[in-house]
Amino acid sequence: MPTWLIPSWAPNFHPLVIHFPIVLVMAAAVVDLVDVAFERSAWLKSATTTLYITSALSLIVTFLTGLQAQGTVLIPGMAYPVLAEHRLWALITMSYCTVVAALRLIVLRGVNGGSRRRRVALLAIGLLSVVLIQQTAERGARLVYEYGTGVIGAPAPR
Repeated sequence: MPTWLIPSWAPNFHPLVIHFPIVLVMAAAVVDLVDVAFERSAWLKSATTTLYITSALSLIVTFLTGLQAQGTVLIPGMAYPVLAEHRLWALITMSYCTVVAALRLIVLRGVNGGSRRRRVALLAIGLLSVVLIQQTAERGARLVYEYGTGVIGAPAPR
């Protein structure tokens, strides 16, 4: 990856992209919830599917930048188990959200409308994406805020 694109304050690309999938998964779930709660419209169905597809693509990019990031920062020894958990949750989340996006695309291509039961089932599937992204983010936040991974330490006050 071209390093000239990375600002001087960032150790790698990962911190530049990690928030996109978090926001996109949450936005997809909220729009999906609105779609179930209120009368369904064609643009809402398309918007939800677009958000799920975009979130899956951003998760793939984020996962790949995370793999690359491992080799560019100092990882304290105590952080390795959390890093392994974070990587596993990230892989599960990326895989699940990719399947959800494909499923949503199939449903979008299928019958217009859809039963309320189907919409509620798709919402439940989407809400699990939120749980997965939260678990992944929790472990990533621990790496940064508990272990200081990827953070340039400031001198201690005297």
